[in-house]
Amino acid sequence: MSVEHTPPSHLREERETVVVVGKESVGKSALVASLTGDRPTSGNFRGTTVGCERYETRARVFVDTPGLVLDADTAATRDALSRLEGEEPVVLVVPATDVDADLEDLLPLVEGRLGLVVITFWDKVEETEALERDLEQLSADLGVPVVPTDARNLSRPVTDGGRGAVDDEYGRIVRALEQPGVFPDRARHRIGRRIEPPVSVLEWPYVGPLCSALLLLVPAALAVWFANSVAGELDPLVGSLFEPAVAWAATLPAPLSTLLASEYGFLSMGPFLFVWAGPTMLIFAVVLGVYKTSGLVTRMTLSLHPTMRRVGLTGRDLVRVVMGFGCNVPAVVNTRSCSDCTRCTTISAISFGSACSYQFPATLAVFAAVGMGWLVGPYLLVLAVTTLIYVRLIAPPAARQSTPIIERRPFLERPDPRAVAREAWSAIRAFVVTALPVFVLITVAAAALDEGGVIDRLGGVLGPAMAVFDLPADAALMLVLASVRKDGIALLSADSAAVSLSPVQVLVAVYLAGVLLPCLVTVLTVAREVSPRWALGMVARQAVAACGFAVVLAWGLTLVFG
Repeated sequence: MSVEHTPPSHLREERETVVVVGKESVGKSALVASLTGDRPTSGNFRGTTVGCERYETRARVFVDTPGLVLDADTAATRDALSRLEGEEPVVLVVPATDVDADLEDLLPLVEGRLGLVVITFWDKVEETEALERDLEQLSADLGVPVVPTDARNLSRPVTDGGRGAVDDEYGRIVRALEQPGVFPDRARHRIGRRIEPPVSVLEWPYVGPLCSALLLLVPAALAVWFANSVAGELDPLVGSLFEPAVAWAATLPAPLSTLLASEYGFLSMGPFLFVWAGPTMLIFAVVLGVYKTSGLVTRMTLSLHPTMRRVGLTGRDLVRVVMGFGCNVPAVVNTRSCSDCTRCTTISAISFGSACSYQFPATLAVFAAVGMGWLVGPYLLVLAVTTLIYVRLIAPPAARQSTPIIERRPFLERPDPRAVAREAWSAIRAFVVTALPVFVLITVAAAALDEGGVIDRLGGVLGPAMAVFDLPADAALMLVLASVRKDGIALLSADSAAVSLSPVQVLVAVYLAGVLLPCLVTVLTVAREVSPRWALGMVARQAVAACGFAVVLAWGLTLVFG
């Protein structure tokens, strides 16, 4: 059967909307993607702040809601539950590993709604005649269709001697959508089977947390490899491609020439965007997509939780912090699935310690330019340690008693390339739609400030203060620009005086420029997600902590290493 394509906009009003509901890690997204073969688009769930993925076909619009985490104080779950009432049919997704428990929890939420039940991970079950009878009895008891399936690999219609399509998972789901039943408040018949996924090395004491931490470092290691082996070679080539455009823009009347072709203009910074920032974001998106679709993210979350709880985060929170290395915006938005007692702490950790796809490549470029590429290891270590200390200082006491809000250990599976591609596509879309426009605005602001001499004057005023951090007065200009846009860190690599700095001074300068203030797009996102007042308080708190850490780092390392 060929995949139905998305119809023209004037036909979309006539299509049926289907809401897909289930707990976390039950295969909802894989199911909908297999049904539609479509790339998702983002949207909010009936006007809430809950981000949903929409998959469109000619006949239907499938709305993939966030995974429900019951008995947990998460914003995503609360908002999704508060908006679950409506007339749209529901596809209730439960895993074959724990059918009875999920139905017991979820049926009261959809009571009286039209819909069907899809049981995923059916490939993990050994089918028997008794089990088939159980499913038939369950469907009769519920009064709704029950379709078992492997969500990632739906069997497609097969013709039988020209007589048409024989029974298949895809066809059964489509027919069930055409003839849904009415959900009861509970299931009287029970399957009576629960499958426990096998234990992996990530669940071993001591070894598991170490392996999980190393896995979280993989995308950073790949970004470093890319910077050292590819980006450095591509940068001058891409820069030469931009030269004609920069030269043409320089002939335009002011202020266009300033905004496009000045040192901080959009076209002048184009090579950095395409050679350093974009690929770094994509590396993190692909690796985290592999982790998510294979089940590793949940396993790492459970493994790291006992350790992270001591500083006021959960294992789930740490994964969001690592997401911020790709782009802070989706990482902050994803904290909606964090517990209320740790969400703001997690946002602060992302703002402070997640070197985004602008900041991290600029840092690597500086280390490469001054011939100190080996500093990336100490830099990441200092960033990690100071972020954990910062989080420990600001985390509320309740956060250190939190329990992991993961209900089951998922199966580990081979990553599905299509699912990884969807994850990467979502990250690219967030980068282009949200982060890139702000990058353009910040570029315009930086160029305007430079043209007006504001950046030079601020650098001159703040120059004497650099002595506190054992840095030359010239470093103030980099700090000012990095406060406007994170790739301003790269200014240090263009300063010929930078080669005379000691390794400690380079490390302190780059560290302070990166953590002194969050980037503007992060502040705006936090203000929208929490409140403007809280965002301003976070900025002030971060600036104080960054200065304190930088002073200790500068004089402490100088004292130790001379």
